[in-house]
Amino acid sequence: MISQTRLTTPFSADATAAEVIAGTDLHGSRVVVTGGASGLGAETVRALASAGAEVTVATRRPVTAEPLAGEMAVVPGAGHVRIAALDLADLHSVDAFVRNWQGPLDVLVANAGVMALPTRTLSADGWEMQLAVNFLGHYALAEALRPALRAAGTARLVVVSSGAHRTVPFDFDDPHFTRRPYDPWTAYGQSKTADVLLAVGAAHRWAEDGITANAVAPGYILTGLQRHLDRDTLRSFGVVHDQDGLTTPAYFKTPAQGAVTSVLLAASPMVRGVTGRYFEDNEEARPIRAGEGEVAAHALDPEAAGRLWTLARSTVTAH
Repeated sequence: MISQTRLTTPFSADATAAEVIAGTDLHGSRVVVTGGASGLGAETVRALASAGAEVTVATRRPVTAEPLAGEMAVVPGAGHVRIAALDLADLHSVDAFVRNWQGPLDVLVANAGVMALPTRTLSADGWEMQLAVNFLGHYALAEALRPALRAAGTARLVVVSSGAHRTVPFDFDDPHFTRRPYDPWTAYGQSKTADVLLAVGAAHRWAEDGITANAVAPGYILTGLQRHLDRDTLRSFGVVHDQDGLTTPAYFKTPAQGAVTSVLLAASPMVRGVTGRYFEDNEEARPIRAGEGEVAAHALDPEAAGRLWTLARSTVTAH
């Protein structure tokens, strides 16, 4: 039975990953962070490795992670940062990553993602690309690594979602925009709903293995995730000033602040045993009721999580 008591912490929305990890000893722990070479992923790697964890940066282009690995190699007391190739859009790449993994895994941070692809693109398995990368690849990775997570005894799965999930339920009738018009933001929002449902599904299925699973929304951060946005869209977010240069609005977080809730869920003793939840700003989000709250009911629906789990499993098994 998953407790429904809402969890809060003493950390503010402006806390940094370093603050949340302070005093936590992760020596002996093994962590995988997808998309860990830059942005939020890199800040997550820095925080967890600084606390002593051995962290594997799983990235599509391993060369991009080499500066981070070199940086952490000279940090006193930091855990070793490894680099491994992983293309979440390619299930064969996921298979290869898992085949090369040996031993237990304490934490899997499903952080990598793509946002608002301007045109409808399909993966080799026929999935809309945002859904394939943000959800399906992470589902396949987590499911294949389940024995390693089980072996750790009290492992954690952290799935990076987004507030974009709030207005877009998962469309089981046409998830890949075969019949409905493709819209970049609808596709992105659907993929982020799927990410929350991944955590909900894992929480219900893996509790007996001692594995907890939670989703997180990092907030607004200027990172490489916005690389597919045009100037007008960036301007609507307030990140382009009059001279067309990029600027960071006051309501945006720094990458270190954006990574903080992921780090909290990955390592803090405050959330030990907590599972099946959605977090923002270092606390569990409130369900949306009468227009107030942060997490939509459609993203926490166990029935929808079960349907999505079945859909994903059929694709992964068939490939």
